[in-house]
Amino acid sequence: MDDREVYAAAVRAAQSEQAMAMATVVRVKGSTPRGPGSKMLIGADGRQLGTIGGGCGEAQVLEVAREVIETGVPRLVRVELTDDCLSWSPAVCGGVMEVFVELLQAHGCSPAGS
Repeated sequence: MDDREVYAAAVRAAQSEQAMAMATVVRVKGSTPRGPGSKMLIGADGRQLGTIGGGCGEAQVLEVAREVIETGVPRLVRVELTDDCLSWSPAVCGGVMEVFVELLQAHGCSPAGS
């Protein structure tokens, strides 16, 4: 999956007036599964396209994305890929990612919760 496919899906969603969230890795420190610029598109129904690395860090961002879709308020999420995740996700890199999550919607549409 490359970013072109994520962008194409975002355009299709906007044309169909579906509210979605775009999560973009904006900064990393230490070892992380994906680097700055990595993108993931999240639908109001929870479907996703692309990845920012999987595991518990991605699950944290998916939860925030649902909030962003409901409220329309963008968020910057700090994802710590540390031993705290080990209980259910053994693929921990040990680094930190900052992920910007923003609402994508067609002009004139309200957030999903409005």
